[in-house]
Amino acid sequence: MTMPTTVYLVRHGNVHNPNRILYGRLPRFRLSQRGMEEARAAGRFLNGAPIAALYCSPLLRARQTAQEIRALLPDLTLRQSPHLLEVLNPFEGRPSAEVDARHGDVYTGVGPPYEQPSDIVARTLEFFQLARGRHAGKKVVAVTHGDVIVFALLWARGMALTPQNKSGLHALGFTGGYPATGSLTAFIFRTDSPRELPEVHYFRP
Repeated sequence: MTMPTTVYLVRHGNVHNPNRILYGRLPRFRLSQRGMEEARAAGRFLNGAPIAALYCSPLLRARQTAQEIRALLPDLTLRQSPHLLEVLNPFEGRPSAEVDARHGDVYTGVGPPYEQPSDIVARTLEFFQLARGRHAGKKVVAVTHGDVIVFALLWARGMALTPQNKSGLHALGFTGGYPATGSLTAFIFRTDSPRELPEVHYFRP
């Protein structure tokens, strides 16, 4: 490969959530006004870059974020991918404070059919392989969700895929300790090897 393949994982914008629940995969959770502005800022950050493809999670907040990005990159077709979905967990609809009390750990003590970090990374790697195969040597944008980005980063840094490692994200470049809404995390692949651990850069427009 002569040119690197870059996959930007974009976290969707801020969500209108007045009841402060963990919305997970629940339907009809839309962007707030702030979230719309964050999505536009991500689009402006990418505007002028030679973006080859735009993908998003099927959930409304991700689709809206991607549509705002596409407004500045109108030549792109928006494609949905289930690989980019929010984590499947048993806390959907519960107060966010419950998950905050668990330090964001929706995995420990949780069994099937819910996802573990290894499941999330497995489907994210499938997406990376798809993007690298279809768009080799180009730049791809994919709108997804916070923990998808977090565990992709831990994988790229060769770290254990544990909920506990989410607490050390400051040291890995995430100012604020977690991917901000509307932020972009670039995974840069320089070879064709499926075993390559990509270079990672974090951007907060």
